[in-house]
Amino acid sequence: MTFRVTVQIQFCYGHRLLDYDGACAHPHGHNGLVEIELQSDDLDRRGMVVDFGDVKRDVKRWIDERLDHQMLLRRDDPLAGWLEEQGEPHYLMDDNPTAENIAREIFRHVDEKGFPVSAVRLWETPTSFATYRK
Repeated sequence: MTFRVTVQIQFCYGHRLLDYDGACAHPHGHNGLVEIELQSDDLDRRGMVVDFGDVKRDVKRWIDERLDHQMLLRRDDPLAGWLEEQGEPHYLMDDNPTAENIAREIFRHVDEKGFPVSAVRLWETPTSFATYRK
């Protein structure tokens, strides 16, 4: 038997995709919704997989500090230098800031913090999402 719980966190971000032929090659923004799925075969002494508050407190703070209202860019994006010069908020990633890669970035943080994460789903729009799983 496996127990699963999900925590949702909303945040806003901008991005653009390099090496992409389409509208997403230009800077634009999203109202994102991240769903963090946590899983365990056993419950803790309180009867929980994990306390929702603990996840929200840690992960929401990390998202607020690094991703929320930031321009997410691939590290080699020429726009990154200009944003830095202007003192504009931005977050650099090793890969294109696609929904898939942002979901993976959040997954890695949740996992590094020791939460029993099984999947992270990033809703880029109300009808489109990407999921990263173990």
